[in-house]
Amino acid sequence: MNGKREFGDYQTPYDFALEICNYLKYERNINPSIILEPTCGTGNFLRAALIFNAKKYYGIEINPEYCKICIESFNDERLQIINKNFFEYDLGTLTELTEKENILIIGNPPWINNAALSVLSSSNVPKKVNFKKLNGFEALTGSSNFDICEYIILKIINKYANNNAIIAMLCKMTVARNIFKELNRNAINFLYFDILEFDASKIFNVNVNACLLLIHLSKEITNHTGNIYNIKDRKKIKSILNYSDEGIYNNLLDTKNDFDGNCCFEWRQGVKHDCSKIMELSFLNGQLINGKKETVDVEDEIIFPLIKSSMFKNPIINEFKKYVIITQKKINEDTKHLKFDTPKTWKYLSDNIQFFNKRKSVIYNNAPAFSMFGIGDYSYSRYKVGVSGFYKNPTFSVLFSNTGKPVMLDDTSYFICFTTYNLAYTAMIYLNSNRLKQFLRSITFLDAKRPYTKKILSRIDFSKVINAISFNELIRTERELGLNNYITNNMINEFFSIVNKQQISLF
Repeated sequence: MNGKREFGDYQTPYDFALEICNYLKYERNINPSIILEPTCGTGNFLRAALIFNAKKYYGIEINPEYCKICIESFNDERLQIINKNFFEYDLGTLTELTEKENILIIGNPPWINNAALSVLSSSNVPKKVNFKKLNGFEALTGSSNFDICEYIILKIINKYANNNAIIAMLCKMTVARNIFKELNRNAINFLYFDILEFDASKIFNVNVNACLLLIHLSKEITNHTGNIYNIKDRKKIKSILNYSDEGIYNNLLDTKNDFDGNCCFEWRQGVKHDCSKIMELSFLNGQLINGKKETVDVEDEIIFPLIKSSMFKNPIINEFKKYVIITQKKINEDTKHLKFDTPKTWKYLSDNIQFFNKRKSVIYNNAPAFSMFGIGDYSYSRYKVGVSGFYKNPTFSVLFSNTGKPVMLDDTSYFICFTTYNLAYTAMIYLNSNRLKQFLRSITFLDAKRPYTKKILSRIDFSKVINAISFNELIRTERELGLNNYITNNMINEFFSIVNKQQISLF
């Protein structure tokens, strides 16, 4: 993208703006009387929108140089350019934009978040208000750091929610999904909510998943789903967005790999401590070394093998170079006993108390000393099948230690527990099968920072998986993973009996 980073703006190529306007007019039959472009820049969208032959065109822009360029290039008395900061501008002053008019709000707001923009410019940022009405915990833990584009679109929606207005905005896919969530969360009516993906690297020379977001707001009639298309194949729906109290999710359209349902095993998240320099240790030359490069002498019974997200590279992991100190067996357990049960560990942690005091998350407030989260009886199961939440093409791994010690995972990883190696191995082979991975890719958002979450993994219905994936497919999966043939029909039958019991959790 090219543009003045001070304002977080990047100008839309005129040809692309015209392509979008042609699509809106001739394929979607949108014929507005009034067109508004917030953060209009040099006016490429407004000029392209001349094909609508609207009665009035409004552009709002903070940069006076852009305002001058826009007026000169437009050269039409129907245009009114408002040289104002959109974040502070009262849209109510545009009295012509009433429910009696067919309004189209179009444009390409800044693709930057408020924290980043505030570093670049002290004047062109919205006030730090809780505009999503987040609860205290979400606001405190960073959910209030929002995308500027998202803020602009939601401001427009809040103003014109009952005016049957149409919004057509370029934005990141993550922003579009957040907007969909907010519409449903706040019960704002809309006739349709369409996302048309396009290649931002070709249009703007930026590596981000982007889209044209098209929303038709409504007074009374409402929808609760959204359609996702590719802008080059815009008559074929790729997937359907749905909303629930737990968030948004993709609805699977490919029924041949439909493994959607409820998982009979409970997916757990790994341990969270936010103090890796002290809590995580490496085993080098027969010694434990912490993140400060210091040799550490602590009791063995409190040290456990650790797998971090970046380590999920092999289907079977039973050798470890990384370890973690586990201070609790369950959340909020008192840790004072460590002073007597493991005095060397207690001294080591106490000597480094300043690192624990720097932990920013509110979850540690009023918690016992050296507290952790994501810990429970399940953490101590000997056999686990785990996966990183980060990678688009996940590898599921059987995790166990040859010493019999439970393997711990970090908090960016997820796992299910098993009582025997064979059960864990069987689950791992099913999870790594091509068809199951295709299913997971179809229901997640691969552009998300963490595509695979507990919510996504909990949709794997193993009863459907077992019935659909053949024994030969499992053997092929073993071969693709570089494993010798180990799976047997007896193992599958044993796994099937466990699945049929529909246990919530084995631990």
